[in-house]
Amino acid sequence: MIRGFFRLVGLLLLAGGFIFMVYDGARWVADQTLRFTRFGQFWNDVHQSSQQAFRAWVESTAPWLWTGVKIILDQPVFVVLGVLGILLMLVFRPRKPLIGYSRH
Repeated sequence: MIRGFFRLVGLLLLAGGFIFMVYDGARWVADQTLRFTRFGQFWNDVHQSSQQAFRAWVESTAPWLWTGVKIILDQPVFVVLGVLGILLMLVFRPRKPLIGYSRH
């Protein structure tokens, strides 16, 4: 059951990544300039104080880790959501059937 839930979350993240890819593409067609929505900007628009709290927590726990997190925050939203969705769908994929055994 939990496997199905995480596959659903992965599928929703993948769909969200596709939506942002279409959004950025439509903005490119309208403006004739290629600009991607950055993940950090999107997170800031959704809930700014949580991003600041996360930064304070990471810097207090492991200051060297913030540079890696900063790289992720600078990536386009569709890439981050797409990669997370694909990873969740791969990690929680259904088990391969056993050869020569039947499950009852």
